[in-house]
Amino acid sequence: MSRPPTPPELEFAATTPYEDYVRAEALARLRTPLSDDPGEPAFLVTTQVMELWFGLVVHEWETAGRALRAGSLPLALAALDRSVAELGALNASWQPISRLTPGQFNRYRAALGEASGFQSAMYRRLEFLLGDKSRSMLVPYRNVPEVHARLEKALHEPSLYDEALRWLARRGHPVPAAVLERDVSAPYEPHPAVEDVWQRVYAEEERHPDECRLGETLTEIAERVWRWRNDHLVATRRAMGAKKGTGGSSGVAWLEKRAAKTVFPELWTARSRV
Repeated sequence: MSRPPTPPELEFAATTPYEDYVRAEALARLRTPLSDDPGEPAFLVTTQVMELWFGLVVHEWETAGRALRAGSLPLALAALDRSVAELGALNASWQPISRLTPGQFNRYRAALGEASGFQSAMYRRLEFLLGDKSRSMLVPYRNVPEVHARLEKALHEPSLYDEALRWLARRGHPVPAAVLERDVSAPYEPHPAVEDVWQRVYAEEERHPDECRLGETLTEIAERVWRWRNDHLVATRRAMGAKKGTGGSSGVAWLEKRAAKTVFPELWTARSRV
């Protein structure tokens, strides 16, 4: 005879172990809309969920960067592969608010005040790890010393792509010194010699399986980042058209400029020559 199922434990001395681990009550207290409109909680929670995903993706890319510096490609790829799945979940986060009409958004837009997504410190760290560095983007945090210090540190650290190119160089690939020794606090600019490296990796895939795997994982990341930016653009265009954005940005025009940026550029241009 099979044994009857064991019922779950129901008695605890204080909070449940689930609450102790997940902090669900603390998360619930963060859901504090500033208007009476029933649609605002979806906007607020979506934004908060995105912040959690930003932080996790930053963690994975920093883990991958350290692993590449240490010469451990398997550990780096494991972190990058996790981030690919996490970016998929981040992109899916747009769904609850991706079809807002202007009228629906206007019912609670005033509650945002001057708040804008470009003010997100965690998203800024994510962009810095992609090589999109800008000292001017530290200005919003100059009155928040702890946040400013973290971003200042991130500004002067190698991006994920910098670490990948340095790893390629240590494997014997001719990445030029001008790229390896560049000022990493400046935005990454594509270099024809780096395109040559990736072209050879892909043209001789059987000789360079590790390099190709790294290149394809970075390409997948770049594509998902592009999709996130594009989904942001489309959702904003549907909700507010070409009106000025919150926080003083130009709204859709600003997002169009961001969506047009290519992440890890030589990984894309090299394909035309394979």
